[in-house]
Amino acid sequence: MPLPAADLDYVRDFVRRTSAIVLDDKEYLIEARLGTLALTEGHASILNLLRALREESGPKPLHRKVVDALTTNETSFFRDIHPFEAIRKTILPEAIARNRGRKSLRLWSAACSSGQEPVSLAMTLAQSFPQLADWRVQILATDLSDEMLDRARSGRYSQIEINRGLPAPMLVRFFEQHGGDWRVRPEILQMIRYERFNLIEPWPVRAPFDLILLRNVMIYFDLAAKCEILSNMAAALAPEGYLMLGASETIAGLDVPLEMVMIDRSALCRRKPVTS
Repeated sequence: MPLPAADLDYVRDFVRRTSAIVLDDKEYLIEARLGTLALTEGHASILNLLRALREESGPKPLHRKVVDALTTNETSFFRDIHPFEAIRKTILPEAIARNRGRKSLRLWSAACSSGQEPVSLAMTLAQSFPQLADWRVQILATDLSDEMLDRARSGRYSQIEINRGLPAPMLVRFFEQHGGDWRVRPEILQMIRYERFNLIEPWPVRAPFDLILLRNVMIYFDLAAKCEILSNMAAALAPEGYLMLGASETIAGLDVPLEMVMIDRSALCRRKPVTS
């Protein structure tokens, strides 16, 4: 039985307020995912689940579970490959040369999902930049979903996930087999710090990042949320750092302190120069 229009509107408004994600024309997705969540949480129907959601007070685990359920988590190792070529060939060498004096490098995967993106960054650093052995290298990986973060922290991936973009030499070097699954070796996993972070909530103070990846996320936000998030991202960048969006995403037409630059076949963003 389809959800009444008023309840669909309530879910859309709730998700937009708590995560800025827009679910217009997503009736099937809402009903399918909340139906599964209702069963998992022991509710007889989606309507009972929504009643519990409305009544929840104090710590709000059901609020997070609903947002988690309605968030799309699509990722793979070295997704789209060309951005990672730009990272390996240009972005990281520039950052290393720039930071040679203080021997420090900071990277942020700002919508890490189940962790393939930050693991891809860590493997790239370990394989291609042995000179960083005595550097302070930090990879921050954040996501809205507690479930995805738990998966990412485990470093465990199925054979299907491994087959999606992971080169065989990296599998041999950086993974250990556990039954039918594979686990990231500790020396790679320990390079990454996983934290829950909602992009529309108040931002904690963070040191500047040499590279921020926010790929295939902005497509889910409305115009106001895009501008706010991108402005915050610009403030979090090191003066010559890069922000990488998804291949279909752009800052064109947005009032943000960023400008587009091309590196090989990848479009990236940098902070606009300050003019006097």
